Amino acid sequence: MKKVFLLFSLVFIYGTSFGQGKYEGKFEQMGTLLPSPNVYRTASGAPGPEYWQQRADYDIDVKLDDNKQTITGSETITYYNNSPNPLGYIWVQLDQNMRATDSHTPKVATNGMRDTLYSKWVPGIEVNDYEGGYNIKSVTDENGNDLKYFINKTMMRVELPSVMNNGDTFKFNIEWSYNINDRMSDGGRSGLEYFPEDDNFLYTIAQFYPRMAVYSDFDGWQNKQFLGRGEFALPFGNYEVSITVPSDHIIASTGTLQNPKETLTEEQRERFEKAKTSFDKPVFIVTEKEAIKNEKKKASDTKTWVFKAENVRDFAFASSRKFIWDAQAVKLPNGNTPLAMSFYSKEGNPLWEEESTKAVVNTLKTYSKYTIDYPYPVAISVHAASIGMEYPMICFNFGRPDEKGNYSETTKYRMIGVIIHEVGHNFFPMIINSDERQWTWMDEGLNTFVQYRTEVEQYDNFPSRRGPAANIVRYMKGEKQYIRPIMTNSEQILQFGNNAYGKPATALNILRETVMGPELFDYAFKEYAKRWAFKHPTPADLFRTMEDASAIDLDWFWKGWFYSTDHVDITVENVRWFKYTEDKEKLENQVSVSASQEPGEASEGETALEEPMYFTIAETPDRYYGEFMNRVDEKEIVNKAKDKNFYEITFENEGGLVMPIIVEFTYADGTTETQKIPAEIWRRNENVAVKTFVTEKEVTRITVDPNLETADVNLENNVYPRKDVKSAFDKFKEGTN
Repeated sequence: MKKVFLLFSLVFIYGTSFGQGKYEGKFEQMGTLLPSPNVYRTASGAPGPEYWQQRADYDIDVKLDDNKQTITGSETITYYNNSPNPLGYIWVQLDQNMRATDSHTPKVATNGMRDTLYSKWVPGIEVNDYEGGYNIKSVTDENGNDLKYFINKTMMRVELPSVMNNGDTFKFNIEWSYNINDRMSDGGRSGLEYFPEDDNFLYTIAQFYPRMAVYSDFDGWQNKQFLGRGEFALPFGNYEVSITVPSDHIIASTGTLQNPKETLTEEQRERFEKAKTSFDKPVFIVTEKEAIKNEKKKASDTKTWVFKAENVRDFAFASSRKFIWDAQAVKLPNGNTPLAMSFYSKEGNPLWEEESTKAVVNTLKTYSKYTIDYPYPVAISVHAASIGMEYPMICFNFGRPDEKGNYSETTKYRMIGVIIHEVGHNFFPMIINSDERQWTWMDEGLNTFVQYRTEVEQYDNFPSRRGPAANIVRYMKGEKQYIRPIMTNSEQILQFGNNAYGKPATALNILRETVMGPELFDYAFKEYAKRWAFKHPTPADLFRTMEDASAIDLDWFWKGWFYSTDHVDITVENVRWFKYTEDKEKLENQVSVSASQEPGEASEGETALEEPMYFTIAETPDRYYGEFMNRVDEKEIVNKAKDKNFYEITFENEGGLVMPIIVEFTYADGTTETQKIPAEIWRRNENVAVKTFVTEKEVTRITVDPNLETADVNLENNVYPRKDVKSAFDKFKEGTN
């Protein structure tokens, strides 16, 4: 009996002593991977008692020349030094210089040769005489005195006449101009689209003015050059912008219109007011018929539209005589009723009038649920071919029917998806203002995650591209030399879409659905949004807040998903079936308990193992009770063990990424049961985990990750016994081919 007891004891210590493999500290705390907490950012992930951030206010006058396709402007910037540090100079971003003749962007682009090249991509050959970049005419102080400045590619250093100390403000002026790029040939986040059929332009204008760079407690000046991929880091401030355009143009813009009587007809103003109380469907301020009539003639005079925006980090607008314009009010829990609006040319219909504003409404509702209630007065979707780009209160989105107005389901859902995504950027990073130049995933990945929640909650059977775990498998199982950790600077990322959008969105979805559970996750994620709304968060602030608000140690998760290129591949390596017996003959004649059992074949309705192995139960020796510990009822233990099935399962972590183990048992009577084992089962052995499960019924099949929750890259080794059957993943692949 004593011998049998010792043998059976080995079953339970097997998981902590077998197959240790290489130790990589997957469950060690992140420690020095994160910056030390301080008075600006606390260990809880919240802003500290001395948190500060800079502010920049803008008064801008800009003119769009529809004949020359140029922007000419002047601005007065009021810069506030809220930092504890004295500043002798300040940095201004000149993003249009990415298109200047001396730009580093084309120089650092790699390209090679082959025997056949598409004409569009022949290296070093220019087919137009476009001259990009800013022409800076002057930089002066508020009294008109010249200031010293130095332009280094996409950054301009302005020398201050005297040091700015904490609490000081500095007001200065810049005059500039630049040629608007043709997006349809040159690409870019903003620019123009020309419509030869009616000889008109549609302008989507952004990065059109010199903008203050961020100066922060964690990075000093964020003056990393703009090469084209890493987007923008900007301080908050208030804007008043006057935009002069042809008098027959309609403008969509960040902010609220200050002079509707000078820019809109009486009928348009009446429609606009009606839209403010229309919560069930959009109201047309400019109809398609009116837009078509408007685009037939070109006005020779101009009109100036004035917009104001408070507490925003940027400003953008769109202008065209082709615009149809509709608007609908949205009710939010806090009582706010922002206007969801769409501006689009006739080329976007009928798709845009059917789906665009509806998508804006759905986005504001869902994002407000998961973050904070949308605080701005408007949210605008502008139709612009071949682009998806975001700015405060306004975004530019693709999705166009063919010339006859026909469109496929794919076109429709891609358009809805991009509108949700770009409108969602109002929250990440326009409000929760992360540094896009450094961490693309903090805006793209978090935004894609909430985009997925919007698609799931607001639409039936939406064909979501990013978010579901199974969708990231192909990327995760790829060659590691072509993959970078999520925590990689924007310019060094490989496979940009998967790295910065898909993988972080999937990680957060798995964190919500599988690791934390929706209730804990949603509370913590919303806490992060509330803490860092209108502030500058870093990755550490997100990581720490999610743990602080949930009481779950997630360091292993951040390390695996965000700092490594490991993938999930958990295999069922071995299963042994035990039953209790008092029959000494069975004990003496059976195969040794310590023998290994290889996976075998099993027909439907049969057990995974042909015959169980047996164990008996011995009285617990006194030494295991220690001092004054209560003794267990030996008879009760025996009675409860009778007729039970004990399944000792050996799991191996072949992919390196530790994750919870989700196990589905299929019983002989056809029923199933699922158990979820937390990832901490790997904490003492990162490579092998052995666990015994007790069931009332006999098991015929064991499946790991039956519902494709963890992005496991190899489902063939997830099933015991090994059988040549179509897995859920096989069916998934067939459905996406």
